[in-house]
Amino acid sequence: MVIDFHTHVYPEKIAEKTIFALVSSAPGVRVHTKGTIQALLESMDNAGIDKSVILPVATRKGQFDSINRYALNINQSSDRLISFGGIHPDDDDIPGKLRFLKENGFKGIKIHPDYTGTFIDDERYITIVTEAARQGLLVVTHAGVDPAFDVIHCTPQRGRAVMDLAVSRTGVSRPFMVFAHLGGMYVHKDVEKYLLGTNCYIDISCSFSSLQSFCDTDDEDVVRVIKAHGADKILFATDSPWNNQKEYLEHFRSMSGITDTEKDMILYRNAQKLLS
Repeated sequence: MVIDFHTHVYPEKIAEKTIFALVSSAPGVRVHTKGTIQALLESMDNAGIDKSVILPVATRKGQFDSINRYALNINQSSDRLISFGGIHPDDDDIPGKLRFLKENGFKGIKIHPDYTGTFIDDERYITIVTEAARQGLLVVTHAGVDPAFDVIHCTPQRGRAVMDLAVSRTGVSRPFMVFAHLGGMYVHKDVEKYLLGTNCYIDISCSFSSLQSFCDTDDEDVVRVIKAHGADKILFATDSPWNNQKEYLEHFRSMSGITDTEKDMILYRNAQKLLS
């Protein structure tokens, strides 16, 4: 069993245009599928991946209905794809919108502070994270550098502060935040200082410099994070279509320094627990 906890797809009619725009905005980024649902399923078949979590990004206010109708259709029509919801910090009635997602079976939400131009410790994002924790929804956030932006809107220090504040406001003790890209792309000294050993999950998308040019970590860094944070709080993730799922999975499976039990936890057991 393999679960990829970080993938993206786009509606058929805009996929090509969206992929082109994203690649054009981020030098060095390559695309490995057409970015559609069918392309993701074909990639999963080729890689031997059983399920993928899709993470939609709301880039402006007013996209909530369209993004989440599309996501809901995915969840209702596929037993291999699990779409999270998307929400923007400027959306009205954040508690109500998150309640809608929860009532319609969504397991969590994706936020991308860079694409909204809003720091994660802005009160609007604090409200989103706190309400999500209160309502039992996971929060996956882009963390660290994004190749298309000059400003880091979610540093490990800011992300940790928001997580701690949400815990203090809700009393929720279970881990509810997932920090992508090994906790923060290009800011791994701060990942070690602020995130490792805390009550959060970290995904390993975009973490192998031998596989993509927009990454600053290698196998030794990944192993060090796994050992320091605990394999029970690490999630296998590729960020498809920005990485090749087959190549990524084969590379992870070939890594030394991690036991087979730890690899099983990362490849699917941890995700199964979060998605159950």
